[in-house]
Amino acid sequence: MLGLRQRTKTAADEQQQQQQLQPQIVAPTSRPQENDYAPEESPVKPSLDEKQDSAAASAASQFDMAKMKVKESESRKRKIIDRIVYGVLMISLLLIILYGGHVYTCGLVAFIEVLLFQELVRVRYNENFSRIEDTIPLFRTTQWSWFVTAIFYTYSDFASDIVKRNRELHHFSWIVKWQTLISFGIYSFVFVLTIATLQRDHIRFQINQLCWTIVVLFLTVGQLKYVMHNIFNGLIWFALPVLLVVSNDIFAYVFGMLCGRKFIRRPLIKMSPNKTWEGFIGAFFSTMVFGWYMSRFLAQFTWMTCPVNKFTFFPDVLDCDAEPIFLEAKSIFPSQIFELIPSHITRLIPGIVEICSVDRDSALLTPCVSGSPHVHHHFELETHVYPIQIHFLALSLFASLVAPFGGFLASAIKRAYGVKDFASMIPGHGGMMDRMDCQFLMALCTWVHYNAFVKIYTVSVSNLLYLFKLLSDSDKKMFIAEVEALMKK
Repeated sequence: MLGLRQRTKTAADEQQQQQQLQPQIVAPTSRPQENDYAPEESPVKPSLDEKQDSAAASAASQFDMAKMKVKESESRKRKIIDRIVYGVLMISLLLIILYGGHVYTCGLVAFIEVLLFQELVRVRYNENFSRIEDTIPLFRTTQWSWFVTAIFYTYSDFASDIVKRNRELHHFSWIVKWQTLISFGIYSFVFVLTIATLQRDHIRFQINQLCWTIVVLFLTVGQLKYVMHNIFNGLIWFALPVLLVVSNDIFAYVFGMLCGRKFIRRPLIKMSPNKTWEGFIGAFFSTMVFGWYMSRFLAQFTWMTCPVNKFTFFPDVLDCDAEPIFLEAKSIFPSQIFELIPSHITRLIPGIVEICSVDRDSALLTPCVSGSPHVHHHFELETHVYPIQIHFLALSLFASLVAPFGGFLASAIKRAYGVKDFASMIPGHGGMMDRMDCQFLMALCTWVHYNAFVKIYTVSVSNLLYLFKLLSDSDKKMFIAEVEALMKK
């Protein structure tokens, strides 16, 4: 019995020990995720239909991208074609108006000034239309009143100058007498109207608009004030500066397309990221060459060179004594210039002449002859140029280096107001401001250059006669006595 109990106890102990050795499973505190204990699924292979659908979608996507590229290319080609066609039409229209005469050319400038003012003030008007429409009275009226005031003063001042210069128009001297008074009267009326329309709740906005209007008037009317004088001083002083800016724009566009960012990757100016250094440099040299030869060509036509001082509405033959700058002149370059250049390079210059001394005698000089015992003395270069070519070389320099910044200003204005073009009246070009942005500075520079280097004196016989008529009887006698005294000397 004792042995049986021991065996039973031993079996019970072994069973208890085995239970203690088995791992204990603790119940989870949270519900397991659905895939925590799920067996890994093997990847499902796409069916044949799915492969075909994927390939079709990829092909369709590539086709759409190719179609978009084709559309962009066609759009670009169409824009280039429109730019060329309408550019040729604008130049042709300019030539026709130039043939019509000086009065019609002045009318063209006046029409352009109206369009320029309209496009520039419309930039801010469109942006603030909801604010302006019902809250600010006479907003557009005051803007255009300032424009009319500026135009009247500009053109009446020009008309007064023409009356003074033409003896046959002296009976219109009342224009000269009352021009300043009438201009001031109009200015005073517009000034009062502007102040009277200010609204207390919108005064800051209205002052900003007034400042913008003044800036626009300065850009358009102010810088173009003397373009009428350029026209009546000779059409060449209007037409050729315009063509210099146009040619510079064309050359910059061509060189930018062909060589843009191939040599200099840095943009020319941040305001116009499409402008490149290659286009700017290529246009500089091309415009200089264009100005040199075009001025020589136009100097041969009296229609372009003769000044006028009367208003004629029908083309007539212009006959005048040509100014010296329009006559061919002989020029000899200083020989000292060629001493700075190696002689083997100097001999390659077209038209260069090598001068030699006979028996080393500096008093006996003759052109060198190959094989003769003469000794080299100096080089000479004789050229036959029109002095007008030198003047327009300087204007070409300005058209290439300074005038483009007018275009950069226009780009900054468009970027500030989020517009691509100022208008869409000229296909491929945009608005009038997009074409005239560089012409403002060019016209003003031409007038300054003409008065500084070409026609330094501004007094004429007609001017003296006009002033003589304004003198009192005693002053007239004194003036005649002074002139007779000068004539006897």
